[in-house]
Amino acid sequence: MRLGILSDTHDELARTQQAVQMLRDAGAEALIHCGDLASPPIVEALAVLPAWFALGNHDSDMVPALQRAAIEFGPVCLGWGGVIEVSGRRVGVAHGHITTDVRRVLADQPEILLSGHSHIPNDAIVGGVRRINPGALHRADAFTVAVLDLASGELQMLRLV
Repeated sequence: MRLGILSDTHDELARTQQAVQMLRDAGAEALIHCGDLASPPIVEALAVLPAWFALGNHDSDMVPALQRAAIEFGPVCLGWGGVIEVSGRRVGVAHGHITTDVRRVLADQPEILLSGHSHIPNDAIVGGVRRINPGALHRADAFTVAVLDLASGELQMLRLV
């Protein structure tokens, strides 16, 4: 299974649609958004593949609308973060702006934690957990997303042009 990972789209719909297509072209079979969607059309853009998303700090005023969009279009809203099982792997998702949410997700012992918030791509092992930040599609030096092959562990950072 190849996961497409994106974060911090901040209602940049055209850029998000471009990123989703880039992820699909790179073989993504499912999508995970790490928060700061900022509008329901972003949820709809994710619906081209099985998808999950966490809420971020720029989503706090949009929670009911994002939850309704999830019901309407199909992506699963994980609230302020959670752990899902994908291809036998435990994958945690949290935006990263509230440390208590990150700690709560980590308490469920994911193998991988996907998060955003910093707008800086990163891939590191911290406390035995692989932590991946795909970067951002708004207010970033470069607009980036990532594809993670869950079988091999290979991570590709992709830059939008």
